[in-house]
Amino acid sequence: MSSTLAAPSLASLYEPKLWTMLRRGYRLDDLRHDAIAGLTVAIVALPLAMALAIASGTTPEKGLHTAIVAGFLISFLGGSRVQIGGPTAAFIPVVFTVIEKFGYGGLILCTLLAGFMLIAAGVLRVGTLMKYIPKPVITGFTSGIAVSIFASQVKDLLGLRMGAVPAEFFARWQAYFAHLQDFTPAAVLLTVASVATIIALRRWRPTWPAFLIAVIAGTLVCTGFGLSAETIGSRFGGIPAALPHFAIPHIPFERTLEMFPSSFTIAFLAGVESLLSAVVADGMIGGRHRSNAELVAQGVANIGSALFGGLPATGAIARTAANVRSGGRTPVAGMLHALFLLVFMLALAPLMRYVPLAALAAVLLIVAWNMAEIESFKHLMRGPIGDRVVLLLVFALTVMFDLTVAIEVGLVLASFLFMHRMSEVVAMQSHVSLLDEDSEDEDSLRNGDQRAQLPPGVEAFQISGPLFFAVANRLDDVLNQFLAPPRVFILRMRLVPLIDASGVSALREFLERCARQGTRVILSGLAEQPRRILEQMDVRPDGTQLRFAKDFAEALRLAA
Repeated sequence: MSSTLAAPSLASLYEPKLWTMLRRGYRLDDLRHDAIAGLTVAIVALPLAMALAIASGTTPEKGLHTAIVAGFLISFLGGSRVQIGGPTAAFIPVVFTVIEKFGYGGLILCTLLAGFMLIAAGVLRVGTLMKYIPKPVITGFTSGIAVSIFASQVKDLLGLRMGAVPAEFFARWQAYFAHLQDFTPAAVLLTVASVATIIALRRWRPTWPAFLIAVIAGTLVCTGFGLSAETIGSRFGGIPAALPHFAIPHIPFERTLEMFPSSFTIAFLAGVESLLSAVVADGMIGGRHRSNAELVAQGVANIGSALFGGLPATGAIARTAANVRSGGRTPVAGMLHALFLLVFMLALAPLMRYVPLAALAAVLLIVAWNMAEIESFKHLMRGPIGDRVVLLLVFALTVMFDLTVAIEVGLVLASFLFMHRMSEVVAMQSHVSLLDEDSEDEDSLRNGDQRAQLPPGVEAFQISGPLFFAVANRLDDVLNQFLAPPRVFILRMRLVPLIDASGVSALREFLERCARQGTRVILSGLAEQPRRILEQMDVRPDGTQLRFAKDFAEALRLAA
């Protein structure tokens, strides 16, 4: 089985999806679906943007400005049809630290530098390399960020009467315990009630905007009963009912080199999270994003956000998923989401001063729980020992020290681990491409044209070499070549000497996509190490959707 894919033109790599969709024809029915989806996402984003800004150590309107300016630009210029951009929880630890060390002007400079880094990454086509970041590194810092978010919200969750919260993890908890007796009962009550409301709505009314309802209910209870809980108005003086305006605060350019690591961290997080979100969206809509165009759009959006008094921004997975579930079809939905947020901010600004901070902290508590990826963490802990070490080290460094250090150490350690694994394989397998369509091994030479002997509706593919994340991703590209999904997909793995946790995770995603398309999968010729790791990580044959065969001949019999 062989085929050649035409190389995409340079223009197609960077053309925004908005332009592509408009050129294909934009109908009134598309606008109706996009408007409904944009309104739905704006309702979700309204309380979240304010909560994220407060947790980052700044004022709530900066979160709204970010969602408006960056959200519009990401949809307008991005390489995904349904991506929704804005502030996300991943930035909270790094933004909080930057503001504490360098002030808000320092954050502006970091965001500007990150924006230029993202544009350069897109121009240099680094987007295609993001798939090489190992799963343990991503899950490690994502779970670590979730713990950091929880730690940042304890003051507002309990209504502690204390000054500024330290940025360092241990100093922060020491300060909490020192003021634990000064908690506010009303804040604790609002926190518990808000969390219970969100959980209940997500279970029994999943289509309702749980975050917004919980915040509104908390505000009504706090105001109606005159509870002595801190609000946006009591801490920040309210939210100005004004358009985001172009302004450049004092920027400490003399400290540029000192802030460069934080800028790199912001760019890295924005790039990784936006492309992960785009991949999730592709799986939901059956499309394909343009990774390098997405990086350029993220860069422009971060520069725009900084110049209009905002925060770092990226693609938001939860809001993107909400957009798809609400019927969003084109980038117009994301642009309308930004415009709806602008209308909400201008119309509701006088009322937002009464929102209790405990209710917003409860929103972030749920966000942190969702972000923790507990199941993914537990799944990776069943992987090879090296992957477990990377996962735990990145997690610990993210929580206790610095996100920049965690990412750098995790990538370096994962690279050394991969090189060690490759060095063990080269002695056994050399001069064989990592992924090959029916390479000329002994079986194919003996059997002649393999494609001719395949039953109708059956396709076969062979992997030669270690199965790691990037190789498994290329399986998706092969599946995209078929006009109609095959009935059975045989994956020949006799020449796969080992598989790691990233490879298993990517293979699981591939199997899930096949299941959605109604394609059964047969893995043939599994060696001992891949079979053991697959079983260890709960990828087992079920007799129907996934089956194992000892060799290709048995796979053909099972496929018939």
